[in-house]
Amino acid sequence: MKGTLAQVRTYERSVQLLMVNQFTINLGFYMLMPYLAAHLSGSLGLAGWVVGLVLGVRNFSQQGMFLVGGTLADRFGYKPLIVAGCVLRTLGFATLGLVDSLAALIAASAATGLAGALFNPAVRAYLAADAGERRVEAFALFNVFYQAGILLGPLIGMVLTGVDFRVTCLVSAGIFALLSIVQIRALPTRRADDSTAKENDRDGVLAQWRGILANRPFLLFSGAMIGSYVLTFQVYLALPLEVRRVGGDGQFGTAAVAGLFAVSGLSTILGQTRVTAWCKARYEPGQALTRGLAAMGLAFVPLLLSTALPMPDSGMGLWLLATVPPTLAALLLAVGTMIAYPFEMDTIVRLCGDRLVATHYGLYNTICGIGITLGNLLTGAALDAARQAGMPALPWISLCALGLACAAALYALHRTGRLATPAPQPQPAIA
Repeated sequence: MKGTLAQVRTYERSVQLLMVNQFTINLGFYMLMPYLAAHLSGSLGLAGWVVGLVLGVRNFSQQGMFLVGGTLADRFGYKPLIVAGCVLRTLGFATLGLVDSLAALIAASAATGLAGALFNPAVRAYLAADAGERRVEAFALFNVFYQAGILLGPLIGMVLTGVDFRVTCLVSAGIFALLSIVQIRALPTRRADDSTAKENDRDGVLAQWRGILANRPFLLFSGAMIGSYVLTFQVYLALPLEVRRVGGDGQFGTAAVAGLFAVSGLSTILGQTRVTAWCKARYEPGQALTRGLAAMGLAFVPLLLSTALPMPDSGMGLWLLATVPPTLAALLLAVGTMIAYPFEMDTIVRLCGDRLVATHYGLYNTICGIGITLGNLLTGAALDAARQAGMPALPWISLCALGLACAAALYALHRTGRLATPAPQPQPAIA
């Protein structure tokens, strides 16, 4: 960890602050969100469909507004959108802890989702701009801080929620309020480069969006990367369900699921910068992306192999079967993400030619968000079909195939040169 912090100090102050900001954003978010459903259904006594509605509104408002958030960041600067997102999340999280009417809960949930849509593209575009030629290494460090917030947030939230969920909401809101103040005072103002500024002055929003949608390599890359997000999300969906299917829903199952998250987060914190340095020294970006997706697909092989083993009735054999294959899968998913993520973020910047970077990040997030939703529906259907048909291998075969298919698609894009930096486009004269 000391080496990681030493690397962080070699970047500009703005990059250092953005990394600390992302840790704090994830700390505040994951301190609250894992316990929101229990609060809504337990403390407030809301029906299951209402809980799903409140949570779904948050996800929909974030995924649906990423493109708008990125466009606003390119037009008005990155800092205002980052600050606005943190202020909005402050209000949203405070409201979630203080109200019990459905309308207010939906409004607060929508606000927290919109907040993410405002600051996420802006943060990544700002980091890409100020890191310059060291983008790949910067995004590797960024992922370390990102995962550290995910790892620590639920632990703090568990302690605070044990006192009162309202305390969790107010502490989380306080973190975002403090973060807003720090960024207003300390984060340097950063706008898109001159070419983007001229493009904003010349073109309307719809014209810019049409231009992005005409960027075929970017769209093909976005489509190929959907699989990575579907696969990594299985740490929250398929792997916990498998642990509980084999090991049960008691304290053992809860501890085993917590172990999955710990393995995923700790491995990234400890290994991300080393993995990135190793890959950058040996592979081109397209090759690293291909290997990362292949590793994610192969992550489900331990689970596939475990379906051929007889199910023990109890004892150590049952404990090992319930924990070892899912833990290996979580570790391999983390390794695949470590390989791919920094090159993924860098490739987006290269494919957009350093123009309208935040807008491209926004559209990319929306595409992948829609893919996650559809992928989870299909994964859930595969899990149900496997249980009903007595074919436990079905979901793992499907997920392996998805990872390998996406790896093949990325390999094809790399071999055909579509992941290379595009040639500069001639700009029309401005009268």
